[in-house]
Amino acid sequence: MMKHGLRRFVTLLILGLITYSGFSQSETNTLKYDTKYYEAVDRWVAFPKTDSTFFYGFLYIDNSAGFTFDYSGDAKIIDNGLKVVSERTETISQKVRLDIKTKDVAILSNEQVSSLQLPAIPDWLATYKMGSDSVDFLKNLGYHYNHVGASHLALEPLKEAYEKEPHYKGLEFELAYAYNALKQYEKAIVVLDKAIENDPDEYYFYRELGFAYRYLDQLDKAETIYKKGISISDNDFEKSEMAVNMAQAYFLLQNREKFDEWAKITRKYAEKGSRYDQFIDVFEEKWGQEIKN
Repeated sequence: MMKHGLRRFVTLLILGLITYSGFSQSETNTLKYDTKYYEAVDRWVAFPKTDSTFFYGFLYIDNSAGFTFDYSGDAKIIDNGLKVVSERTETISQKVRLDIKTKDVAILSNEQVSSLQLPAIPDWLATYKMGSDSVDFLKNLGYHYNHVGASHLALEPLKEAYEKEPHYKGLEFELAYAYNALKQYEKAIVVLDKAIENDPDEYYFYRELGFAYRYLDQLDKAETIYKKGISISDNDFEKSEMAVNMAQAYFLLQNREKFDEWAKITRKYAEKGSRYDQFIDVFEEKWGQEIKN
């Protein structure tokens, strides 16, 4: 179930700049670095390099590896458009994998693409679109969007795949995860009930189902489901995550008896000093204070 010589130096330099640089709109004039990279799939984009130059290339999803920037060259803004400063050597591919640390991009307009003498769509993209209507391709697409916090974009490919083959491995989890992330908890429950009926031993289903009921404030159901998930899971981290969700729910309600029960379960499975272990410490320290949910 889906749950990164000179050439190397150049690639790392690009990665560092697209991850950490951030120039204002006024410094770049006609390029607006205001688009999340996952909103710019299959587009020519720019990342700022200095206050007057930028990297440009094509942004796409590699179905196996995820969001990818195919570097084409450096350019700068001139009075009548854009000017290429340097181009990538044709025989060398410089692809950079993007992640949640990646800064916003500027989408190049059709006029800017033309001024850089780029094709509307690179010929090589067709290779990465092979099998794009298959269940596996669509499920992976949803995974990549979910993985970077863009579940609103994961939903459509996952729903399309679900209509074709609902019990495809990993698909129900990704779809339920997307629904939960978008606070569409009732829809997540429908998917997960069917998933558990088909595969009752997959603890990830119980993790997501418990989460849905917890945020619908149906805590009795959430407890029963989480306890089932914990009982069949072989992953202490996942057990501690399920437990801390219930501990937090009872902390917000200031129900000390139920909080203590779930705090004990959390500490049983959470690594000492881990995030979830620390959460319990914080809840206990703040017990009785005014709570803002």
